[in-house]
Amino acid sequence: MMKKFVMMSLLLMLTITMAAQEKFSPEKFEADLKAYISKEAGLTSQEADKVYPVFREMREKQRVVYDKIRKMGMSKPVGDAACKKAIIEYDKLNLELRQLDVTYHKKMIQVVSAAKVYEIIKAENNFHREMMKGWQRGWQRGAPRGGWQNGWQNGWQKGK
Repeated sequence: MMKKFVMMSLLLMLTITMAAQEKFSPEKFEADLKAYISKEAGLTSQEADKVYPVFREMREKQRVVYDKIRKMGMSKPVGDAACKKAIIEYDKLNLELRQLDVTYHKKMIQVVSAAKVYEIIKAENNFHREMMKGWQRGWQRGAPRGGWQNGWQNGWQKGK
């Protein structure tokens, strides 16, 4: 009887814990990324409104390429010829990513100063780095228990 009670209690706690965890929201992720970049790059709201549509367009195109790379990683080529072909395709996709960077960085420089674009690039890299650190700590989707906002606003960024 006691064993059943303990098992039911554990099951109930597990269910409550799972229900309380924040689900990943692409919209929230984008909003948090924009807020983080704006803050870290020192963008005014006018600068953010000008540069973020270009930045978002770049990320959408990059996402398409990253999806292709991810799909490649899901299959294992058989034989030397197939492996060589996969390596060549992988290299082409990575070159395409770098070309997207070059193209869109030039577009962003036309909208805000090069110094601001440099800070935007650094901020995006830091955002993703901190998100990965969060995943390593076991946080839900890279954020502390309070969610994305709580994380970077309350010292999650820059290893605080």
